[in-house]
Amino acid sequence: MRARALLLGMLLGTLGVGVGWSAPAEFGSPSPRPGLLGDPNVFPIGVWLQNPRHAARYRAAGFNLYIGLWKGPTSAQLQQLKAAQMAVVCHQNELGLTHRDDPTIVGWMQQDEPDNAQSLGRGKGYGPPVTPAEVRTRYEQMRAADPCRPVLLNLGQGVAWDQWHGRGVRTNCPEDYPLYVQACDTVSFDIYPACHAHPDVAGRLWYVARGVERLVGWTQGAKPVWNCIECTRINHPERKATPHQVRCEVWMSIVHGSTGLIYFVHEWQPRFDEAALLSDPEMLAAVTRLNHRIQTLAPVLNGPTISGGVTVESRPADIPVAVMMKRAGAVTYVFAVAMRDAAAQARFTVSGLTGATQIDVLDEDRTLTAQDGVFRDTFEAWDVHLYAIGGRATQ
Repeated sequence: MRARALLLGMLLGTLGVGVGWSAPAEFGSPSPRPGLLGDPNVFPIGVWLQNPRHAARYRAAGFNLYIGLWKGPTSAQLQQLKAAQMAVVCHQNELGLTHRDDPTIVGWMQQDEPDNAQSLGRGKGYGPPVTPAEVRTRYEQMRAADPCRPVLLNLGQGVAWDQWHGRGVRTNCPEDYPLYVQACDTVSFDIYPACHAHPDVAGRLWYVARGVERLVGWTQGAKPVWNCIECTRINHPERKATPHQVRCEVWMSIVHGSTGLIYFVHEWQPRFDEAALLSDPEMLAAVTRLNHRIQTLAPVLNGPTISGGVTVESRPADIPVAVMMKRAGAVTYVFAVAMRDAAAQARFTVSGLTGATQIDVLDEDRTLTAQDGVFRDTFEAWDVHLYAIGGRATQ
C-alpha cells in the first residue's frame, strides 16, 4: 500500500502537483514542502550512485531513493528501478529528458561537488572550482528544460570545514556558499569524519551537524537541506564509523535541520566494493533498523519544529546535547543527541507540562517521568535518545 502511494505521489510530482517545491515566479525561489516530493508520510532516504540491480535490497533496508546513476540514466536502469518501485534523482541527460513522463525520475541533479577544485585531466592537476555563477546558469538551463522536477545540488566538505584544501584556490572561502545554494531547489553536502584522514576532522562527528546548520542558515530555511552519511571505510585502510556513530550522525543531522539523508556506501579499502553496505551484515542490519525507525516517525519529522519548546542543560557543560522538539496529536517528541565522544548528564525542560508525565524512550524499552516538564537522562559518547511524552508514540 505504501509503495503504491509513493508511486502515486511520484506521478503527481511529474505533473507538477504535490512535488517538493511549487513552481516559482523566477528561478531560485522554491517553496519547500516536507517529505519525499511533498508526501508528509515519507522521509527521503537515498543511496549514492548504486547499480539498479541492488534496488530491491535497498528498498528492503528502508531506502526510497537512488541519487545518481553511473553513466545514466539509461533505459535499462530506469526499467530496473521501476520494477523495484525505487525513485531516482539523476542527471538530466538526453535520454532522461525523453522520460519526462516517467514517474520513476523524481528530480534532477547538478554536477557533484562543483565547489571543489576541478580536474584538468589525467596527470594535468586541478583547476579552480566551478564558479557559483556557472552553477547558477546550469540550474536555470535544467529548470527551463523541465520545470516540473526539483534540482538537487550536492556540495563538498568545504560546507563544514573551511580549511578543506580540496577547494584549491578557494580554500577558506565560505562566502562562496550562499551563492552556490541559489543554484538548486534542494541542497546537500558530504563530510565523513569517522573515517577522515585529517586530524582536524577525524573522529569529530559534529562536523556533520555543522554543515547542516550552515546550509540551513545560507538558505535562510527556504530550501530543503539534505546531507550524506558515511557507513563504510570509504578510503581509510582501517577506520570506519560504527553503527552507533552512524545513528548519531543521522540524528544530529535531523536535529540540526536536515530533511533528507543520502548514504555513501562505496569502499576502496581493503578492496573496491561499490555496494559495501550490502556486504556488511552488522552495518546493514543497523542501518535498516535506523531507516525503518525514521520512516515510522516521518509524519512527525516532516511536521513543524516547536521552536523554544524544550531546553537542555548538560554536565559537564563542554559536552553539549543537541535537541529538537516536534508534536503529533497528543504526543510531544523530543529528539536528543550527545555531540561529543564523552558522557554527559542532561536536564531537559519541556514547556507546557505540569505534574507528573510519563516519557517513553523509543527503542530502549524504558520509561522516565517528567515533573512539571523537567526530566533528566544520561548520555554516553555519541548517544541518541528519542523521547515520546504524554501519549501513545508512533511505533
